[in-house]
Amino acid sequence: MAKRRLNKQQQWRIKKIQQERAARAAKKEESISEKLDAGDLGPEQQGLVIAHYGQQLDVEALEGEDTGKVLRCFVRANIDSLVTGDKVIWRPGSDNTGVIVARCDRHTLLQRPDNFGALKPVAANIDYIILVIAPEPEPHDNLIDRYLVAAESTDIPVIILLNKTDLVTDQNQKAIEQLLARYEKLGYRIERTSAKTLEGEQAVRVEDLVKGQTSVFVGQSGVGKSSIIQTLLPEASIRVGAVSESTGKGVHTTTTAKLFHLNCGGDLIDSPGIREFGLWHMTPQEIEYGFREIRDLIGHCKFRNCSHMGDPGCAIAQAAEDGRISTERLKSFNRILQDMAEQQSRGLKAD
Repeated sequence: MAKRRLNKQQQWRIKKIQQERAARAAKKEESISEKLDAGDLGPEQQGLVIAHYGQQLDVEALEGEDTGKVLRCFVRANIDSLVTGDKVIWRPGSDNTGVIVARCDRHTLLQRPDNFGALKPVAANIDYIILVIAPEPEPHDNLIDRYLVAAESTDIPVIILLNKTDLVTDQNQKAIEQLLARYEKLGYRIERTSAKTLEGEQAVRVEDLVKGQTSVFVGQSGVGKSSIIQTLLPEASIRVGAVSESTGKGVHTTTTAKLFHLNCGGDLIDSPGIREFGLWHMTPQEIEYGFREIRDLIGHCKFRNCSHMGDPGCAIAQAAEDGRISTERLKSFNRILQDMAEQQSRGLKAD
């Protein structure tokens, strides 16, 4: 079913509600900070955001006598949006609380657009994105491509991890192997595992993928991201969901991004499942760049304003005819461009 468009009055009401909520949150935050300032705050020190709960964050102390301790911290009103994985400067207060006074520079940031088109940060300072897929729910190349485009735009390396290999059957094996081969040909690292068994010739020790680095697990709900983390950290309290029998889609179990330390060394960030990764905030040129096999063709079309949708002299269409671009990837590329054009068109009409 197509999503119902909001009229101007409804859009104005939503915007008004968001502004009022933000104002109330800022006022509450300022009041809390003033109370903390009224008491004795400890010296500035570095910390790591390991979870985000609205206007409060869990921060792990990285230095001083509190090293390793997790405190619930409030944020100064003048600090930009913080996200799990951020390194911050904070000052300890009383009763295991603190105040974040600055955010350190990020070397990477993974973002996605929210339902209103605004970019929402997912996690920061990531070394690898681990894109988890599974036989159930059935993997769709267009959804995979959206994740890959988003990752390519941030220059964060991606590992495609097929989980639930115990669910590979004679009926779905061929389609799954063809799907994986398509991305392996493009240079993406492919691994296989099963959080249920973690054994077999094709299974990989997940520890080898995450050791000594900060990784974020992404993928649609139900593919087993939380199950994998629970296998790595059996003592961690992570709710594990299942696939809905009626829809075939995953049931959301993670509500906030959270960072976990691994005994083997390295960190994992578990993020809320994203069924649809919108790319409407990106330009057509950024979408082109996000497809590795299309990237080198940018600027080689006959016409500068080529839409790549059947225009004469299109270098991308010619590459597809020559077999340098797979039919599936070309369809996915065109669909993403079409979705973006429709979204932008709706936005212009609303204005």
